Amino acid sequence: MKYCLCFIFLLFSSRALTQQNHIAFNQAGFYTEGPKLAFLSSKIAAKTFALIDSASGDTVFSGTLGDEKLSRYSATSTRAADFSSFRKKGTYLLRIGLQTSAPFHINDSVLKPAALSSLKGFYYQRVSEPLDKRFAGQWARSAGHPDTSVLIHPSAASGTRPAGTRITSPGGWYDAGDYNKYIVNSGITMSTLLSAYEDFPSYFDRLHTNIPESSNEVPDILDEIIVNLRWMLTMQDPNDGGVYHKCTNAAFDGMVMPGVTQAPRYVVQKSTAASLDFAAVAAQASRVLRKFGKQLPGLSDSCLVAAERAWSWSLKNPDLRYDQTRINEVYHPQISTGAYGDREFKDEQYWAACELLVTTGKKTYIKHVSGHVVEEIRLPSWSNVEALGVYTLLRNARRLPSALQPEALRLKNLLIKKADLYLETGKDNAFRTVMGQSKQDFNWGSNANAANQGILLLNAYSLSHNKAYLSGALGNLDYLLGRNATGYCFVTGLGSKRVMHPHHRPSAADGIKEPVPGLLSGGPNYGMQDAKDGCTYPLTDPETAFVDDERSYASNEIAINWNAPLVYLANAVEALNKSLR
Repeated sequence: MKYCLCFIFLLFSSRALTQQNHIAFNQAGFYTEGPKLAFLSSKIAAKTFALIDSASGDTVFSGTLGDEKLSRYSATSTRAADFSSFRKKGTYLLRIGLQTSAPFHINDSVLKPAALSSLKGFYYQRVSEPLDKRFAGQWARSAGHPDTSVLIHPSAASGTRPAGTRITSPGGWYDAGDYNKYIVNSGITMSTLLSAYEDFPSYFDRLHTNIPESSNEVPDILDEIIVNLRWMLTMQDPNDGGVYHKCTNAAFDGMVMPGVTQAPRYVVQKSTAASLDFAAVAAQASRVLRKFGKQLPGLSDSCLVAAERAWSWSLKNPDLRYDQTRINEVYHPQISTGAYGDREFKDEQYWAACELLVTTGKKTYIKHVSGHVVEEIRLPSWSNVEALGVYTLLRNARRLPSALQPEALRLKNLLIKKADLYLETGKDNAFRTVMGQSKQDFNWGSNANAANQGILLLNAYSLSHNKAYLSGALGNLDYLLGRNATGYCFVTGLGSKRVMHPHHRPSAADGIKEPVPGLLSGGPNYGMQDAKDGCTYPLTDPETAFVDDERSYASNEIAINWNAPLVYLANAVEALNKSLR
């Protein structure tokens, strides 16, 4: 009976307090031995805080609030409640004056649900297969777009595949809140997930997410990666090795369930960016999957052949940009879905060369690595993938040719320098997170910035074993799970004040109250590009320009390239949390 009463109390508290409290914290909870910070963001006279045992109602810890800190990126002022020294497992609430937080947990694996959920989120994005109730629960659905009869768009026509030719390109993941599939955005997504496995193989070897492949002898993260990998392989023209830019409708589908519409699907123009991203991913996948040759016969070898063919095509076509405006001036039907139209390809070539060099050891790739000068470490994005090459070189530094060893050391120093700058700047932020380096952190897909900053810090930790970098990475995960100026946990299905209305077609159309779980919302976006379409933002400062509204594609869409760094960050922190002690 005591358990039932406790559960009712927790349920009531999380619902009743969701909208009224101004205490921002990681709503998933805190590690027993890790840092524990919460932030009051309202003007009240209290000077102290109390930690309350949710079962007994007893005060188990109390402390003094920190000094008031005004944020640089909103009108928010904060005061910190630091209870890091409290190390007893249980379920608690934080009380500051008349403000009381929702309940939260303290235990040794408190972020494992977030880690699992973020990876399982990719399962719900699968395209051409039904989602069975055994694995999808209430979000089970029929298969989406079959993509077994995809047309060659006139922009992609060749002598061997003229316009109107039908090819098969099934599988993969839907890219974001829409129902199309894009090679360029798959590039950074796949690399981030493959890198998570490369960096933490023993952890992921034991991680099960309840997907159809969970009973096989391949880790679930790789099973999920292979779903998209096999689709990517269909996007390579077998006649010349070039890679089509995307598989898409001519226009976006409405807010309907996947597969409902019967609009024609197309592959569009081959591009240099798509071919180099493809080459990099296929080379990295070949390397990672090599040890699973028995379970996946021939796949590693096929990936390497495909990677080298795409690389060769890119050398012959070094500057073929995907320009959707120009395409629409010349060809029909016009294409109005996401362009991912990169304009500069030196970073893609560098990344692909790094992956191919490490995978093959061939000297031909050395000149393409050494000939590219990395001046500073920049956060990776779909349009700037240079850092992905840096991570690969540093991860495999011992395997590099002697001629590249000085460069590897230089890159290591650059990365540590960047991580140190993150930590130094983060100390002055109102929420004491690395996230918030500048106003630009709060651009479109800002939550991916927070996750990618965490990955950079984790790379610095791997190189130095300095726990400050690990704590900084955890702080950014705290940000994503509620320690931010909006007070939202940005991952669907998690937290007491969580995103409920993401810009995500299945979540909008399925008739289920809760959105598809495990998906990372884009987050605050000072650009608010959807305001012109009638989306209303209650607050408009950079770090508060967010609205939980399915119409808000600028602040509340989901995307695979945002979920992937969350997968890396959450699972890496869970794998390393004992090092926080």
